[in-house]
Amino acid sequence: MTANDQFERIAALNVWSASFEAKPPQDVLTAVSERYGKIVLACSFGAEDVVLVDMVHRINPSMPLFYLDTDFLFPETYVTRDRIIERYQLKPAQVIQVKSLLTPQQQAESYGDALWSSNPDQCCQLRKVEPLTRMLQGYDAWITGIRRDQAPSRTNAGLIEWDRKFELIKVNPLARWTWTDVWTYIKVYEVPYNPLHDHNYPSIGCTYCTAPVAAGDDPRAGRWKNFSKTECGLHKA
Repeated sequence: MTANDQFERIAALNVWSASFEAKPPQDVLTAVSERYGKIVLACSFGAEDVVLVDMVHRINPSMPLFYLDTDFLFPETYVTRDRIIERYQLKPAQVIQVKSLLTPQQQAESYGDALWSSNPDQCCQLRKVEPLTRMLQGYDAWITGIRRDQAPSRTNAGLIEWDRKFELIKVNPLARWTWTDVWTYIKVYEVPYNPLHDHNYPSIGCTYCTAPVAAGDDPRAGRWKNFSKTECGLHKA
C-alpha cells in the first residue's frame, strides 16, 4: 500500500467515524462487528470495559475478549473476571489471557527488583505493550474502553480510527461518554463491576502502580503516583 493509499484509507475511516458522533455506542459496535471479521475486545475489567462486554454480548455474543495479565493485578480484578465469565456464559476460548514473555522473577533477574518503581515505562513495555503487540497480530480491529475525558492524551480519540502504533483499526465506542454515562449503564443493566471502584479507584491497573484517588482529583491521579507518567503505552502513538 502506497503512502497515498494509506492517507486515503485513513481519511475515509475518519469520515465513517464522524458519522457515528451523534449515535449510541451500540451502533458503532454493530457496524464494526459487521465490517471486520477478525475483531477482539480489550478488557481490563474496569468500569468502561465491563460496559462494553455487556454491549458486545447483546450484539455479537461470540466475539472474543482478551486481558493483559501482568501478574500484578488486584485480586478484585480476577474476581470481576470470573463474575463476568459466569454472567455472560463466556466460553474458555472467548477469554484470552495474555502475559509477558518474562515471569516476574525473570524480569527481576534481568532488570532488577521492583522495576515498576525505578523504570515504570520499561515495566509497562515488558508486561503490557509487548504482549499486546503479539496479541493483536492477525486481527483486523480491536475495541477499547477509552473515553475522551479520561486524560488530555485521549481528547482527540476517534470512535473508529487507524491505530498507527499497532497497525490495525482501533474502535473506541465510549469515546464520547462521561463517567456518569458509564455508571448509569452499569446500574441500569446491573453489570458486574470491580469492587475497587467503590473504594475510590476510578482507574485500576497493577497493584504496585495504582492508588485510590481523593475526591475531586483527576481520575487517573492514582496511576503511577510520584511519576509524570499517565499512560502505560497502549494508547499512545
